Amino acid sequence: MDEKQAKRYLLAKPQSSETFPFGEDVSVFKVNNKMFATLSLGKMGKGGDSNEQYWWMNLKCDPQEAMMLRDIFASVIPGYHMNKAQWNTIILDGSIPQGEVERMIDNSFQLVVSKMTKKDQQSIMLHLT
Repeated sequence: MDEKQAKRYLLAKPQSSETFPFGEDVSVFKVNNKMFATLSLGKMGKGGDSNEQYWWMNLKCDPQEAMMLRDIFASVIPGYHMNKAQWNTIILDGSIPQGEVERMIDNSFQLVVSKMTKKDQQSIMLHLT
C-alpha cells in the first residue's frame, strides 16, 4: 500500500476528515474530530538505503496486539511521537500486505469510535453496514 492508497482508504471511513494541525507535512485523519491516524513522510531511515524515505502511518492499536504486530512485521514500530503502548507506526515500504494494513486501519478506526457516545457510534456504524 502506498500513501495515495492509504489516504483513499482512510478518507473512505464514515465521517472521516483530513486535517493539518501539525503543518502541511503531516496529515491527521479524524472521525468526529477524534484522531485515528496520521500520515507523513518518514523522518529517519529504517534499514536498506538510508537515502530512501517511506511514508509512515500512525494507527491506534490494542496494547497487546501492538506488541504482537511489532514482533511480526519489521515495518511496524512503536508509535513515533505517540503513546508507544497504544499507537503503532506502520512504515509503508511494501513489506506488509495491503489487506493487513487495511485491517490495522479498520481496527484503529473502531477503537476510536468505540470510545464515543452511543449516539455518535450508531451514526457512524449506520454507514459501515
